[in-house]
Amino acid sequence: MNQTKVGVIVGERHHPNEARVQSMRIQVEPGIAEEYMRKPAELAPLAKELVHSIKADGSVKLSKSMRELQRRWRNTVRIDEKLYAPDEMMDRALLDNQGMEIGVVTKLVKVKRTYRGVVVKVRSGIQRQYGVELILRVPITALSRTRERLDEVVLSRTFDKTLQLPSFIQINDPEFGSE
Repeated sequence: MNQTKVGVIVGERHHPNEARVQSMRIQVEPGIAEEYMRKPAELAPLAKELVHSIKADGSVKLSKSMRELQRRWRNTVRIDEKLYAPDEMMDRALLDNQGMEIGVVTKLVKVKRTYRGVVVKVRSGIQRQYGVELILRVPITALSRTRERLDEVVLSRTFDKTLQLPSFIQINDPEFGSE
């Protein structure tokens, strides 16, 4: 990449199935974020397949161009000013802001090249307690943060309040995304 420093590797997702971990987390250099991201983010994914080599000083040489990296960054989910690759969202537990586990993220909802929500397989106890279906869609805007070590995504409010959000009602409408 013409010796341009993109950022510093700060780790990767902890997942029991190593094959699911397809990217590392990098802390992006501010100048790079300004130039190559629509809305600059501090942390972003770096697909392992883009890594050519890691030098002795810890810097990384990429096998593709900045254009390819920019394209990958456009195909991400933004939560709390951090970007996440689609593979980093899969199999994460979804909790409400009180710590109650709602279910597990199984897919992402994409409308017109933008991720609008996550598909969650809801725990049976939550289904009974709240009278909801096995599969729910939760809007990205309802997510407030992630917990890296625990592999969790946390809602910005209680599950009760999330169910009442206009964006939640809209994304769970069978007609959503067909316009």
